[in-house]
Amino acid sequence: MNPLMKIARDEAGKGVRNNEGGPFGAVISRKGEIIAQGHNEVLKSNDPTAHAEIVTIRRAAEALGRYDLSDCELHTSCEPCPMCLSAIYWSRISSVYYGCTKEDAANIGFDDNAIYEYIRHPEQHQDELKLVPLEREECLQEFREWQDKQDKKMY
Repeated sequence: MNPLMKIARDEAGKGVRNNEGGPFGAVISRKGEIIAQGHNEVLKSNDPTAHAEIVTIRRAAEALGRYDLSDCELHTSCEPCPMCLSAIYWSRISSVYYGCTKEDAANIGFDDNAIYEYIRHPEQHQDELKLVPLEREECLQEFREWQDKQDKKMY
């Protein structure tokens, strides 16, 4: 078994056995060196965003002292959910290797199809989650301030 995928799988097992979250684990490496590892901690932390990939990205960013992880790779025990995929995208991780598929996850109760469907057709799912524009002009003030900021750092 790939050594990094084995760590991801072992992390998933820790989360299951300790009742800290679902069976998901991840490890981030750079040039073969492990930077961070973690598992799903949703139940442990009562944080619905504490998925294995998110936990591990946060630890890697802290360890490296930067948000740009473009020189890193992620090994995860399962294909990332939409939230984790977004975090991977924003952290600029260059490659993701996964074990189980999103269909495997759905088969044990972790089904993300509703999220994918909402993204494809939000107008058809307003009874599930309403996205309502409010006070745009007032909120644009900070956008304009950002746009005019001379010392801003894009990320």
